[in-house]
Amino acid sequence: MDLKLEVVDVTPPEGTNIIIATSHFIKTVEDVYEALADSCSSIKFGFAFCESSGPRLIRKAGNDPELIEAAVERAKKIAAGHCLIIIMRDAWPINVLPRLKQLPEIVTLYAATANPLKVVVADVGDGRGILGVIDGGTPTGVESEEDVRERMEFLRKIGYKHPFPE
Repeated sequence: MDLKLEVVDVTPPEGTNIIIATSHFIKTVEDVYEALADSCSSIKFGFAFCESSGPRLIRKAGNDPELIEAAVERAKKIAAGHCLIIIMRDAWPINVLPRLKQLPEIVTLYAATANPLKVVVADVGDGRGILGVIDGGTPTGVESEEDVRERMEFLRKIGYKHPFPE
């Protein structure tokens, strides 16, 4: 059996985040829809799920046709059994990951990012699988004291940490 490795660019559209996962059952489609919709009232999303047996269709759902199509395009490029691609806007992965992790169908979460994203895929001829992801770029250095201050201020500005006591 021959093994071919491929790197697939699945960078999310501007202004969106992408989540790459593996799931294992057709019930994934309805459960992921409910988990996303219940996680954040402002969320817009589309996702695609590649069946691995039976008719082996790319199943799709969401509440935004443009994001559904973007997820389907990326699912076609990855073309790995049981892969799940979620593209969302008006919410952050931190809003939805806890709910997704609770779904019994979710096997692995590979990435949740707005960065350029590549998926490393193994192809053995009669099937494909995700080996891992390359998320963003390599580090350019170690944060300075100024960088630490900016990070802490940013988290408080966007409401993810409480303000410092006066």
